Amino acid sequence: MRRILGIVLGVLLLGGVLFIAFFQGHDPEPTATKTVRGVIGSEKSEFFHDPDVVKALAAKGYTVKTETSGSWAMDQLALKELDFAFPSSSEPAKEVEAAAGVKGAQETKPFYSPLVVIARSNAAKVLADNGLAKTTGKNTGTLLMGPFLKAAAEDRTWQQLPGSSAHAELTGTVFIKTTDPATSNSGALFLAATSNVANGNNVVSDDAGIARTAPLMRKLISVQGALEPSTDDPFRAFISGSGEPLILVYESQVASLLLQKQDPGDMVVLYPDTTVNTAHTFVPLGDKAKDLGTLLATDPKLRELALRHGFRPQDGVPEFTAATAPHAAYLNPGLTGIRQVGTPTVKNLMALAARAKGQGDTP
Repeated sequence: MRRILGIVLGVLLLGGVLFIAFFQGHDPEPTATKTVRGVIGSEKSEFFHDPDVVKALAAKGYTVKTETSGSWAMDQLALKELDFAFPSSSEPAKEVEAAAGVKGAQETKPFYSPLVVIARSNAAKVLADNGLAKTTGKNTGTLLMGPFLKAAAEDRTWQQLPGSSAHAELTGTVFIKTTDPATSNSGALFLAATSNVANGNNVVSDDAGIARTAPLMRKLISVQGALEPSTDDPFRAFISGSGEPLILVYESQVASLLLQKQDPGDMVVLYPDTTVNTAHTFVPLGDKAKDLGTLLATDPKLRELALRHGFRPQDGVPEFTAATAPHAAYLNPGLTGIRQVGTPTVKNLMALAARAKGQGDTP
């Protein structure tokens, strides 16, 4: 009997040791407690689909399901079926709140990303040699908005810029490929910045300002032909070696590419010397997701992952500078020499977008 008891105790002891050893070497899988659904700008899709982000959110009790939409089109969606919206700036967030009947919702701005123009090296050199840009290194520089917009107003072609004849790919009117300003945040904020410069470095705030700047806005948009719904496809086309020589994208797209050690190819990153801050704005549409925005903004692991995807965390200039230090040849972490300007009201910005697309009143 003693022998049997000893064997039983020995087995139990061995089982306990193995159990402890197993769980010391294996972290228990986190269990998500609730599923929330939301709509996001496409530039955040890779972030939310990153397995490490999924795991970090699950550890905090969330399974996050997303669909993508142009930020300025989100207010047209069936918002009652969603728990949150996450447009790319605060302006369309206001429209989402109004459409969803949640005015005064506790918005959060977990991260932001300025707009940049990516250029082929030949295009950047020609722009710089003609006073439309200023390069500060082989792969970065500044787009001089005043001179560039003057060239656009004059319908300047690449062939009219000295030095372009050596580059057969630089033909036709000089323009920046953007997204649709009526539905996409980057396209709308491009108009916000360019209209500011065209309006004597003042925010367009009335019908007179709209009328004064609309002809140039129309030129900037009409020359592009078909407009893209998001920056994703033009960016991928550029990286693959096709597409236009000048494309408006988010800095986060460039930074993410570099941080993930992917080849940027023939790319020069030009920061417009006048720009609008693009703070990605989280809008909870109900109680289920009311704390998710704050979690994205404050959780150390999620901030680290946002950095990995090229975003600048809230109050995170030092973090961004440190994370991107190996790629300083392409980026401007401190946004040195960049003038950040205000945005027209939603009404005025959408009026500018309509006029830029040839809709609404003619000047």
